[in-house]
Amino acid sequence: MAKLLVVDDDVRISQLLGEEFSRHGHRVAIANSLHSTRQQVAVSTPDVVFLDVQLPDGSGLDVIQELKKAPSNPEVIILTGYGNPEGAEIAILNGAWDYLEKPISLDKLQLALNRALEYRQQKQKAGRGAAVLERSQIIGGSPALLECLKEVAQAAQSEASVLVYGETGVGKELISRAIHCNSLRRDMPFVVVDCAALPDNLVESVLFGHEKGAFTGAESRSSGLLAKAHGGTLFLDEVGEFPLEMQRKLLRALQEHRFRPVGANQEVESDFRVVAATNRDLEAVCEEGGFRPDLLFRLKAITVRVPPLLERVEDIKAIASHFCAQLCERYGMPTKGFSPDFFESLESYDWPGNVRELKNTIDWVLARALDLPTLFSAHLPVSIRAKLARDAVGDSLAASLSEAEAPALADGGPDQEPNVDLESLKSYRSQAADLAERRYLQALLARFGDCPQEAQRISGLSKARYYALLQKHRLSLEK
Repeated sequence: MAKLLVVDDDVRISQLLGEEFSRHGHRVAIANSLHSTRQQVAVSTPDVVFLDVQLPDGSGLDVIQELKKAPSNPEVIILTGYGNPEGAEIAILNGAWDYLEKPISLDKLQLALNRALEYRQQKQKAGRGAAVLERSQIIGGSPALLECLKEVAQAAQSEASVLVYGETGVGKELISRAIHCNSLRRDMPFVVVDCAALPDNLVESVLFGHEKGAFTGAESRSSGLLAKAHGGTLFLDEVGEFPLEMQRKLLRALQEHRFRPVGANQEVESDFRVVAATNRDLEAVCEEGGFRPDLLFRLKAITVRVPPLLERVEDIKAIASHFCAQLCERYGMPTKGFSPDFFESLESYDWPGNVRELKNTIDWVLARALDLPTLFSAHLPVSIRAKLARDAVGDSLAASLSEAEAPALADGGPDQEPNVDLESLKSYRSQAADLAERRYLQALLARFGDCPQEAQRISGLSKARYYALLQKHRLSLEK
């Protein structure tokens, strides 16, 4: 028996589905708006949510990620009478389990539910495995990190290639090492290839090795990194930076596990598993001709997304405390205490450099605090403190803009100015730019909502950037 939530503004449909699912032994709650959906998710903790798109107070597509972050982490099945390909794509990208169009038979609906529940059961089983992962240096227990660790546990049980992706500084190498350390290859080498640092003229010899005298400077034989990874894991860090002209040879080596060292007559075999990491959108790079699609397909048999620190704010206190203790021990300092405002500031900052930036910041703070027993927000770098001050003013300005926008639009007077605090020109400009960006996107959707390709052409935006902006402003292609 599962707990279900049916969200539809048509009371007849929601009652019909509620009765049908109840007849199969499930407990069913019903909601008819986004507001009531949020209330029901908190109260009923559903396993599966059947979510309509067009609701009285907004689009169901806009709350998929919010629902996925609820304590019960439900599977979301979109059920709409106004389906379109772009809406389906947005739904799946945001984490929906399926996207179904009305009318649909009850048998097909029941089949979709059964598959979602089976998937959920297997995912929860894998999640229990994530709890016993060897996860040295991976600090935190936020929902976003635990979801990532579930993917790590699944990847560790396989021999397939893995693509780990995430922003700069999120800890992609730590996650990749965790996959290796929890796999059957844990006792064998973990060989790191820094693709961004490989000299173009030495890429082949560094990877595949070379014979003595194969080129100027080759004074002795070298086995190469692929050979050194025999029995273990080959980690291709920032694989998106790998030279295009060498990607064909790398692809063959990954497929055949055979390669020829520079200057050698015979090929060499090596049994290695590949884990690659990137901070780039490799599909977009492929479209631009900078990365081979066949190599990408080879690398991403399994994908693991490492969440940015902004999505795991709950972990910041634990991570900062860990780094502080670690660095105090290294420097021979007494353990530091923390004032409440120190952690409040850390949790308010957006950390564009992610965990790496946080660690460097703690290092900087300790150097500034010296022998003081307690760390305060005043010890933080001035750049961070200035950004926090600017954001605080910006939040106040945004509220003022929101209050002033409605009457200004109603009056229609081009000379009428909103009553806002003008102390920060940069904040005002940023808010105005966001407002203009949103209005432009709304105009695009109004005219080209049924033809996103034309909207992208007119705007000059790539497909990825177009959908990213729609998500940023919570706009939907659904009408």
